[in-house]
Amino acid sequence: MATKTAAGGNKYNQRRWAIPSKRAKNYASERKAKVHQRGPKEGKELTDYEAGIRSGYLQAQTDHAGLYKYKKALSEGKSKAEAREISQKKSK
Repeated sequence: MATKTAAGGNKYNQRRWAIPSKRAKNYASERKAKVHQRGPKEGKELTDYEAGIRSGYLQAQTDHAGLYKYKKALSEGKSKAEAREISQKKSK
């Protein structure tokens, strides 16, 4: 039997999202500086390929985090609580 939420729906039907991960934060800073900041290549310039990998990862993080839906709802004039609720709903 599935556990019910206070709203009466299945607790597994609500998406959990958060801000992008620690890795995403590091990737963003590396992309901005255009230089490796960690690991064996530290201090060396990012190639176009490596910068592209970081861009793709950051985009995926943003999409999967529900942040896109949240920001879109805020731009449409919704309150923060409404935007959070919208971003956590699963699409059909």
